Amino acid sequence: MAGVFSDRINILGVGVSELNLGLAFQKIGEWIKERRRVYVCVAPVSTICDCQRDRAYKEIINSAAMVTADGMPLVWISRLKGYKNKKRTYGPELMSLVCDKGQVLGYRHFFYGADEKTLCSLREKLKQRFPGIDIVGMYGPPFLKKAEPEKKEIIDMINSARPDILWVGIGSPKQDFWMSLNRERLNAPVMVGIGAAFDFLAEVKLQAPAWMRECGLEWLFRLVTEPKRLWRRYLVNNTLFVYYIVLEFFLGIFPFKRRRLW
Repeated sequence: MAGVFSDRINILGVGVSELNLGLAFQKIGEWIKERRRVYVCVAPVSTICDCQRDRAYKEIINSAAMVTADGMPLVWISRLKGYKNKKRTYGPELMSLVCDKGQVLGYRHFFYGADEKTLCSLREKLKQRFPGIDIVGMYGPPFLKKAEPEKKEIIDMINSARPDILWVGIGSPKQDFWMSLNRERLNAPVMVGIGAAFDFLAEVKLQAPAWMRECGLEWLFRLVTEPKRLWRRYLVNNTLFVYYIVLEFFLGIFPFKRRRLW
C-alpha cells in the first residue's frame, strides 16, 4: 500500500509503527490531504496476542497504514528493542487530538459503532469540548459476532456524508476485520479502529486515572470495572503476552531485535 507508515517495530511478528501522538496526527493529515484510502489499527496487548493465534488477523494488522501502540507494555518492549523515544499512542487521546486540531482544518468526522444512547452522548461531549468539530454522521450497527461486509445502504449512507475520517468503534479484533473487509467500498480517506474510545469520550464508561494509564495499569482498572466482559482479554492475554516475550527474549523463538518487518 503506497504511502503507509512503514517504519515499524517487530513485536512478535506484528509491525507496530514507531511514532507518537503528534506524528500520528501528522500522518493522518497527509493521508486526508492526498485522499488516500487507508486504515489505522489501534493495538493493545490483546491485539498482539490474537495475532499469534490467527494468521489472517496478523495479515490484516500488518497491512494497516499505521498500527499504534495503545498499551504501555508495547512501549516498554519497543524501548528494549532500541526505540528509546517510543511513546504510547492511546486511542482516546488520538481521537481527541484529531477532533481538536481538525476543527481549523475542516475535517469531517463519521462515527460508526456503539449504540444510539452512547452516540448521542458522544456528539454532545465532543461538541462541548470542540465547538468547531464537523460531525457529518453517526451509525450504531446491530451486534454481530464477527465482522461482515457492510450492507450497501449503510456504505452508501457513509459515502454520501463525505467524511474525511471514519472512526470505527466496535472493538477489536472485529473492527480491524470490518475495516479490511469494507475499505475499498468506502470513500473516506482514513478509517481508524478506535476501540473503547467512544465509551470513554462519551463518558458512559469510567476511564482509568492518568497515573494508572502511565504506569501500565489501565488493564487492572478496566478489569475491576468490567470483570465479566474483560477477564479473558486481560488475565489470559496478558499472561500469554509475557510468555511469548520470554520465549522471544531468552530462547530466540521470535527475532528479538530492532529491525523493520519490510
